[in-house]
Amino acid sequence: MPKHKIHLAIVIPVYNEGPVIRSVINSLPKQISGVDKITVLAVNDGSTDNSAKEIKKTKAVLVSHPINLGAGSATVTGLKGAEKIKADIAVTIDGDGQHDPKDIAKIIKPILQNKADIVIGTRLKKSKGMPNIKKVGNWGLNIITYALSRMWTSDSQSGFRAFSKKAISALDIESLGYEFCSEVLVEAKRQKLKIAEVPVRVIYTHYSKQKGQSIFNGMNIVIKLIIGKITKII
Repeated sequence: MPKHKIHLAIVIPVYNEGPVIRSVINSLPKQISGVDKITVLAVNDGSTDNSAKEIKKTKAVLVSHPINLGAGSATVTGLKGAEKIKADIAVTIDGDGQHDPKDIAKIIKPILQNKADIVIGTRLKKSKGMPNIKKVGNWGLNIITYALSRMWTSDSQSGFRAFSKKAISALDIESLGYEFCSEVLVEAKRQKLKIAEVPVRVIYTHYSKQKGQSIFNGMNIVIKLIIGKITKII
């Protein structure tokens, strides 16, 4: 019986990443052990700079939102695109260059081995270079996420994740913004999906630090998560 060929979709939410997005896409692996086909889906979330033009200079598939809807919405669009092209695994990776493409092979391994439905690339186990304010903020959101989902992860806000085909079709995500990261865990608990995490390296540059979340955005995430949780209960 012929072996099933594995199709991997790499999803990149993009908002005003013109200076770096082409190099980020070009740095992605062309071959990964255990994977037969790789498709890159770049979701341009209503960028007002030259992001779309830069993406078109690569081999990535460009998907565009006419207006900026938020990181969560762009990620969901990418995951739906992965489902549409019948990808077996989808990996989400930030468009600012902070994630190391070499870690993609590591982050999909638990799914290839049928040990997980969702894998989170945790930055907190190799946090050298991460600003202290980000570490504190992430731990605070980890606690809030655990309170809502009863699922603990050392980096609930990581955008570097892998999803199995089962997870992609099962998740019912409503978040538009960064609260998407936590809602995935709430949904995973509800859908009884298996979660794993692997340590990943973070490449912090002056550019990527500028693109990070603020404390106020963290407070906004908490408020939206609580409202979303109440709405689903009702």
